[in-house]
Amino acid sequence: MSEDKREQEFMEEENPSVEERQEESCVEQEAAETEKQEEAGAQESTASEEPSGAGEDGAKEEKKGFFKKKKDPRDEKIEALADQVKRQMAEFENFRKRTDKEKSAMYEMGARDIIERILPVVDNLERGLAAVPEGEKGSSIAEGMEKIYKQFQKTLEEAGVKAIEAVGQEFDPNFHNAVMHVEDESLGENIVAEELQKGYLYRENVVRHSMVKVAN
Repeated sequence: MSEDKREQEFMEEENPSVEERQEESCVEQEAAETEKQEEAGAQESTASEEPSGAGEDGAKEEKKGFFKKKKDPRDEKIEALADQVKRQMAEFENFRKRTDKEKSAMYEMGARDIIERILPVVDNLERGLAAVPEGEKGSSIAEGMEKIYKQFQKTLEEAGVKAIEAVGQEFDPNFHNAVMHVEDESLGENIVAEELQKGYLYRENVVRHSMVKVAN
């Protein structure tokens, strides 16, 4: 073989043809794409496995939460006892208020009973003072009766008892008890002309109505 031919073959080996270079490039591209596909598949496999683990963790958390929410029987018993104590306290408060109201009503009834028993004594003192002759009004007996009468009046006022106004007032069946009617042109119609017996109020409630004479 001639030296020229050998040199040509050597040059062909050192410098591959365009077709060979293109073929090598295609092989390299295919290898790269295959490698990318394998990496993508591995990532998808990893991603598909992650939710399973997350689901297990969620189930564990849910189970843990379930055990947390479960009440201790002792706590339930404490709540029941606390509720019972609250109800008993409310019942006791209602009982106290009801008892106070009943006591107040009983006190009012007792006070009215005592006042009704005292009023006839006051009436007799008034009658005794009215019967004293003019010449004896300055005597010690008359003055003593006057002092006792005033003391009775003061005591009744301090206890909440006061006389009902009658003479010259318009007749009111809530406070007056008409036992007589008279014709009197100087007075208006249905006006109290005379008081025959005093009436009294105890804390704005009538203990005894005034016995009056009313003008027609």
